[in-house]
Amino acid sequence: MKIAKFEQIITPEVGTAIAGYGAFDKTFRKVGELVVSMLAMDDGKHTALILGFDLIGMDEELIDRVRREAAQLLGTPEEFVILSCTHTHEGPHTRTLAEYPEVFNAPYVEQLIAWVLDGIEKLKDSFVEVDTFFYSMKVDANTNRRFEKRDNTTKFFPTCRDMEALAEGFKDQELGLLLFFEKDSRIPIEVLVNYAAHPLATHAPGLGSHTLSPDYPGYLRQFIKYESGADCIFLSGAAGDMFPKESEMGQGAAERMAKQLTSAVMLALCDAKRQSDRFKIENPEIKALRTRVEVKRRMDNPRPLGGLPPYYRGKDRFSLPLQFLSVGDVAFVGVPGEMLAELGQEIKWHSPFRKTFILYCSTAYFDYLCHGNALVSGGYEAWSQLFDSRGGLLLVNAAVDGLYELKGVEVIPSQPKNF
Repeated sequence: MKIAKFEQIITPEVGTAIAGYGAFDKTFRKVGELVVSMLAMDDGKHTALILGFDLIGMDEELIDRVRREAAQLLGTPEEFVILSCTHTHEGPHTRTLAEYPEVFNAPYVEQLIAWVLDGIEKLKDSFVEVDTFFYSMKVDANTNRRFEKRDNTTKFFPTCRDMEALAEGFKDQELGLLLFFEKDSRIPIEVLVNYAAHPLATHAPGLGSHTLSPDYPGYLRQFIKYESGADCIFLSGAAGDMFPKESEMGQGAAERMAKQLTSAVMLALCDAKRQSDRFKIENPEIKALRTRVEVKRRMDNPRPLGGLPPYYRGKDRFSLPLQFLSVGDVAFVGVPGEMLAELGQEIKWHSPFRKTFILYCSTAYFDYLCHGNALVSGGYEAWSQLFDSRGGLLLVNAAVDGLYELKGVEVIPSQPKNF
């Protein structure tokens, strides 16, 4: 396996309106740089590109354009280019909001594409041989922001912070990693991190909600670089209902969360290196696939579908994109919006790959992607969902079908070793 990497700053000017809470919130300061992290991988047959953006999300049309132009420049099929957005609430508007079309930052989007293509040009001639490892562990740094009461109605923690001590909902606390060590020397040079938590540690009242910031993923990249020398690409997992434990508490909270995740990454680097027989991917073959799933419009939705980009409006059914990329026995599933952790875990549970990681806001932005019972219990995420109650199950089934197609073989049960 060969990899090439590049990190491009994509921070707009202070004064830019930011996407998150208020559509017209302007920034008064910058704390850290927004970046797009680029990781190219070449297995000798295929070249794949993973892009991690410090952005709230992107329209399907914009994602298609980024994928198409990046693939052309890299000389690889489009399905081998996959991306994820961290969903920071302290970056520019890169989604179309029909209620406020004027906030879409078209000049910034054009500059963003130019930055991506320039970065690809710079990494094309910098491939190096690596040994590739995977790792997975639990890190207790997030919490479920939905509290289901005994009558199966939901309380939304951000609106009642005094109830957070009662948090008991499902949490996907898996820290998923791909680790790349320089061939033979075993010096770490790149770490891919997948974790499920909204980047909403720093978005505090006052200046915190008027700041350009990558939130905790920015500190995480910084700390991993300082401690190991390796670069880091951060990819959000299924974080639709996952919050940092210290959400909306400022830059200190983001630093503390990043330090906790960094400690786990350092443990993984040590363990993977010393137990290569367990964690090394001996055949890091790259495969890719794209598919779509059709869902029905939710007819009782209290939010107007006019809030969606034009290509969704006026329809009773929607064709939502899914994307798949695998490196050996590790798979990534790109989903079209803010998937709740419960759905992401269902995909992981039913995957035929040894490890499967979800890529948040990857293929489109179709708001929240909930399980059916969330619509029964209610809450902000359910209020926001735009397809009917079976849509989440259809997404899970389509994702699992895609993973089996990508895998190409049925799962053979492992021989028992220790009981």
